Order: sequence, then structure tokens, then C-alpha cells
Amino acid sequence: MTAADDGKTLDAIVQCHEAKTVGMPKRDSLSRILDLVVALAAHAGAILLIGEIVLLSAAVFFRYVLRSPLIWSDELAELILIWQAMLGAVVAFHAGQHLRLSVLSDALPIRARAFLEMVCLILTALVAGPLAFYALKDARADLGLMTPVLEISPAWQTGALIVGLGLIAILALGTLIQKITADNRSTTLAAFGTVAAVMAAAWMLQDEFSGLGNLNLVVFFIGLVGACIAIGLPIAFCFAIAAMAYVLFATHAPLDIVPARMETGMAHILLLSAPLFIALGALLVISGMANNMVKLLVALVGHVRGGLSYVLIGGMALLSGISGSKAADMAAIAPVLVPEMRRRGANDGEIVGLLAASCAMSETIPPSLILIMTGAVTGVSIGALFAAGWYPALALAALLCVLARFRAARSGEDQSEKASWGKIGKLAIVAVPVLVLPFLIRGAVVEGIATATEVATVGIAYVLILTLLIERRFDWRRLYASLKDASALTGVIFIILASANAMAWGFVQSGFSSILAGVAGTLPCGTYGFLVISIIVFIILGSILEGIPAIVLLGPLLFPVAKSLGVSEVHFALVTVMAMGLGLFAPPFGVGFYTACAICRVEPAVVMKAIWPYLGVIFVGIVLVAVGPIVVEEIGVIW
Repeated sequence: MTAADDGKTLDAIVQCHEAKTVGMPKRDSLSRILDLVVALAAHAGAILLIGEIVLLSAAVFFRYVLRSPLIWSDELAELILIWQAMLGAVVAFHAGQHLRLSVLSDALPIRARAFLEMVCLILTALVAGPLAFYALKDARADLGLMTPVLEISPAWQTGALIVGLGLIAILALGTLIQKITADNRSTTLAAFGTVAAVMAAAWMLQDEFSGLGNLNLVVFFIGLVGACIAIGLPIAFCFAIAAMAYVLFATHAPLDIVPARMETGMAHILLLSAPLFIALGALLVISGMANNMVKLLVALVGHVRGGLSYVLIGGMALLSGISGSKAADMAAIAPVLVPEMRRRGANDGEIVGLLAASCAMSETIPPSLILIMTGAVTGVSIGALFAAGWYPALALAALLCVLARFRAARSGEDQSEKASWGKIGKLAIVAVPVLVLPFLIRGAVVEGIATATEVATVGIAYVLILTLLIERRFDWRRLYASLKDASALTGVIFIILASANAMAWGFVQSGFSSILAGVAGTLPCGTYGFLVISIIVFIILGSILEGIPAIVLLGPLLFPVAKSLGVSEVHFALVTVMAMGLGLFAPPFGVGFYTACAICRVEPAVVMKAIWPYLGVIFVGIVLVAVGPIVVEEIGVIW
């Protein structure tokens, strides 16, 4: 997998393209144009994110201080979010940051990789270009309509898809042109020929598809998606091409439905908090507040046997309760703890294994992005998810601490001297104000005092003010660069949401949900069998697709089934999120595994063996959380 937050900056992207085009004067002007387009998109995305933060901050001020809500703020913020996300998706595409499965293609010879890369660029252009065209048709049809509050045309919202998808198509074609040289013309012809042959075969077989009925779900949403993922096509475009093919060959619906469903997938008021929590995580890292929290934990328990392992687990839990971004959490903790753990004799494989498992453990700690997405997609109360999310995470953390203690005792790691109370006090002064933030976030949302979006907005202001008061300095340039990265990450997430929502429409309109419910009722062991199968499925999908696309696809299908079997929706949501978290950090496909290795600068082969005991503990914890409440309830009924 290629992670959306692999650390590439815009300057690095420009330098990379300049290096590629040395000695190719015909492509210099094209490269500069593409880089200029991406730079403008990056700046626009960051400015829109800043505008969204300012707008939502003003909305909070007017609502809670002046008692005069801005009734138009949510609608405007939603419009800004869609534009910011689509521009971020453009930047992420140019940087190669869109989520994709690269493990299989990376194992191939150079010529085969070049062939697949060209095929992926062709497919991306063939998907994004037509989608932009049909979005334009949709926008023209909406010109006479008005939104309820702002009273502007919905075409302004659809315009974000037109611009974003259109620019992605242009970038894909431009990159493809840059890659064509005299040495690889045969590879280029083979790539175009293969795509043309597949499209021609599909067109000739369209009558056969129309007679397959629901088997088309297997052909397009399993076969076609699986093939596209295997060749390395970004997951968002795998979903989009499957949705387009399904609508074109298996239904009588117009292709306009695909961009319309994509827009619906992004236009959700509950999703407004996602980019804000991403920005909050970046702010914590840049300000040094995350570093202060970790140092306080080291001073408190770092001297005991396995103490730094406890700090890593506890630090991950606290940071996950603030930033909502796993990459931000690891980037904040690893530079502080990893060198010291190595100095004390810890094995690199053990360090990365514990880091990855701790991230998997903390997936249900609010304000986890996957919890927010789950609530938005399935209709489960985000407040209820925030209220319950801490408990399974703490159970998994306790199991990890037991294993970490056992491993530390066996390895004979060195111990350090206990920190003085004076040092602990100094660290507490700068760290405690931020340590309370996770509990404030949970409490405010759970008690209904504020929404997740409002809490994220207040959190940004809170951390910014603390930084200026405590640190008395701030790197504003670095913050702006981080906002550009946050915009790109938002784009990666939201374009997956959009395309997965278009694909999920096919499942819903086919009536597959009722079929699935009937099958679930015949499973052996009833509810237990359903939960075990769900855990396995979400671990696999969490590894291959990651959590967000997996929950968008299967959430609307499986949650009604769980409810029909008497499983609480909140309980089932937490189990599925934990399972996806385990898959995310499970080799050989989990992107989180490779992200942890990259942050710690450790080769994946070194970690591959050491990580399994930690992931095994997480799996045991997931099973206990899954069946525990049901067992207790049954015992209570029997008693």
C-alpha cells in the first residue's frame, strides 16, 4: 500500500518532476504547467481549510456566546468542504498519495511495473474524464434549483467534482505523456491495446451481463474491483470504475447517477469534523504539545521495567483521543520514544510491533476518524460511539501492557533512573492542559454539549492559544504546509467516500441486503457465527482496502443484519472498527504496518515476525469484546 500521508511535500514533488524531465526538453513546459496547477490547487485547498476553520469558529462563537446561531454556516461549510476535498484529491494524485495496493506490482520486473503504471494512468483518465463530463451535465440540470438556506444553485457544489475530476484526468494524461519515450513505445502500445481490448470485450458482452442479474455484483464489485486493486490502481478509482461499469452494463440507469452518488457521499454534515481533527493533529505535532505529553509520561513511568512500552501504549491512547489521525500519532510518539527504547536494548522488531499494535488498539478512541465515518455512513449516533469507544480500547491496552511487561522481562532491557518530582512538575505544567483535551472532547460530544465539528473547532483554538501562551513561539510556515498536507489527506479520504458511495448504490438497489440477511440467519451458531465471520471479513478488508472504504461499502449492508440478529449497532460498530484496525496494521498488505516501519526507519522484514504476538493479543481482545456482552446477557437470562 501507498499511504496517503507518506510525508512527500510539494517541493519534493516539484524536484522529483524536474529530475525526471532532465534531458527531455519537449516535456519541460508540460511538467511546469502540471506543477503550477498542483501548486495552485494545494494553496487553494489550504486557504479553503483555513476558511472552514474560521467559519466554524465564528459559528461556535455566535451560537454559544452571542446566542444567535448562524443558520447558513453549516451549508456554506459543507460547500467549502467539498471543494477543499476535491482540490486536495488533485494534489494527492499528483503526489502519488492515493491509497492503492502496491505490494503485488512492486514484486514484478521493471518493464511489467511500467506497463501496469501506464494501464493505471489510462484507466484513471478514462474514469475521471467521463465522470467530470456527467457531473457537468448534472450541474447544468441543477442551474434552476436553489439551496434551502443560502439560496444558491446546487451546481456550485457539483462544480467541485467537475474541477477536481477534470484536473485529475488532465494530470493522468499529462503524466502518461511524460512517461512515453522512444525506449518504451512498445510498452505504451501494449498498455493502450490491453485497455482497448478489455473495453471492447465488455461492450460485446453487454447482453450477457444483462442476463446475469445479481451475479453482476460479483463480476463488477468483486472481480473488476479485485483486478483493478491488484494492478495498483488507486482504490478510489477502482470503486469508481466498478460503479460506472455496473451502471452501464447491468442496469438501465443513466451514468449521471454515478457523480450524483459521489456528491451525496461527500455532502454529509457529520463529515465536517474530519478535516478539522486532521488539522488539530498537525497542530499538536508542530506546536510540540504532543512531545510534551510523551515526555511527561516518560518521567512518570519510564523508569520501571517495560516502562517505555507503557508510555508508548498510553501516549498512543491519549493522542488518538485528540488528533484522530494514526500517522500523526505515530509521527509524534516515535521520534521521542524509539531512540530511547533502542538505547535501553529493545529490539527494532519489538518496537515497531508494539507501535503498530498500539495504533490498532486505539482505533475506537474518540475522535477517531473511522468512528466519525462509521456514524455518518450507518446512522449510528457519533455521541454513542464516542461514549463507548474508550472501553474496548482500554481493554486492549491492558492486554498489550501484560504482553509488553512479559517481553521486556525476557529481553532484559536496561532501566533508567526515576525522574525527580521537580522535573515531573515542570513537565506537568506544560502537558496537563493538553492531556485533558481528549476527555473534554469525549465529554462534550457524549453529553450533547457540542457536536464533533464544534469540539474540533474549539480544540484547534484551544491548542493554538496554549501554544502561544506556553511556548511563546510558533512556526506559522510549517503550520501552513501542514494545512496543505491536511487538505490532501482530506481529499484522499473523501474521494474514497464518494466513489464507495456510488458503488454501494449498486448493492442497495439490487436488493442484496435482504439476501444477505437471509444468509446470515442460516449461519451456524447464529449471532456468534455472524460476529466471527464479520470480524474475519473486516480484518481482510481493513488490510486491503483500509477502514473507510470498507465501512462505506459494507456498513449499509451488515448493520441492518446485525440489528436483526439482536446485536447492538454501537457494539457491532466498535467490533468492526477494531477488526479493521487490526487489518490495517497486519502484514503483508496493511498500509499501517508499512507506515509504522517507515516512521521508525526499520525494514519490514525485521518486523514481520515480531509483530504477530502483538496482533494476536489484539485479535483475542476483539473476540472477547465481540462475544462478551452477548455471553453476559445470555447468562443473565438463564440466571
